[in-house]
Amino acid sequence: MPKRKKISLIGAGNIGGELAMELARRELGDVVLLDIPDKAGVAKGKALDIMQTCALEGYDANVLGTSDYGDTAGSDVVIVTAGVPRKPGMSRDDLLSINLKIIRNVAENLKKSAPNALVIVISNPLDAMVYEMKKVTGFSRNKVIGMAGALDSARFQCFIAEAVGCSVKDVNAMVLGGHGDTMVAVLSYTTVKGVPVTQLLPKDKLDAMVKRTAGGGGEIVTLMGTSAFYAPASGAISMAESYLKAQRRTIACAAFLEGEYGYKDLYMGVPVVIGAEGVEKIVEIKLSAEEKTQLDASAKAVRELIDAAAKL
Repeated sequence: MPKRKKISLIGAGNIGGELAMELARRELGDVVLLDIPDKAGVAKGKALDIMQTCALEGYDANVLGTSDYGDTAGSDVVIVTAGVPRKPGMSRDDLLSINLKIIRNVAENLKKSAPNALVIVISNPLDAMVYEMKKVTGFSRNKVIGMAGALDSARFQCFIAEAVGCSVKDVNAMVLGGHGDTMVAVLSYTTVKGVPVTQLLPKDKLDAMVKRTAGGGGEIVTLMGTSAFYAPASGAISMAESYLKAQRRTIACAAFLEGEYGYKDLYMGVPVVIGAEGVEKIVEIKLSAEEKTQLDASAKAVRELIDAAAKL
């Protein structure tokens, strides 16, 4: 019989726990839920709880809680959520100095234990964290990717469906750029069942939704005192599933750019095709002059963040 895939989750907090449960529910593979030694009990407790849920609901998946990176050996996919979550009043950039140390440690360990895995980074500030992951591990660009655009696009998609009064299934939204206030909602590629959203909603409403999307994470932090975890987990799973099943889905993700869209040596949200080789293609779409100007501004902000990280 074919061997099950192995998916390791670094960080057993809210997102890690939700990831583990959903991965088991979808039977995408066996799961390793890892956290630091001080939180090993949390990882083991959540793993046990999920295993008992699997028994109740009939999911075939093993879930292991651990603090030993040796347990991640041979992973097909690693999803990194490790780091301090945002709190009210904090920006994603405020997390830079704290989470940079954490991501460097994670990267050093993964370099040894899971050199062939597709690594999906969720930790914030996303664009700097995924850049650091690639830099420290030395993994190829097709095997290190950041979960951002999938989440940002989903938030925009949700707001559009609500405003239009249609099924969210009929909305195709695209949000590119850095995962922060400078993200770019590409209205020229955002449609409702093929109809451009600009024909369905007035500019002032669209502008308000674009602004809400850019601040979507902060809105949730303000409401519940910590970062979102259901939607970020779903975004990462869609990426992992496309890789594990060779679906070749086109998903907006933070990918390493080597000249695409006119940018080099940075991670930023763009449409990518995720298949059996990881990032198999970066899709370059034609942007309006206004959209390109906005993407340039977003790239500049990401570059400043990466430069700041390099000094720490």
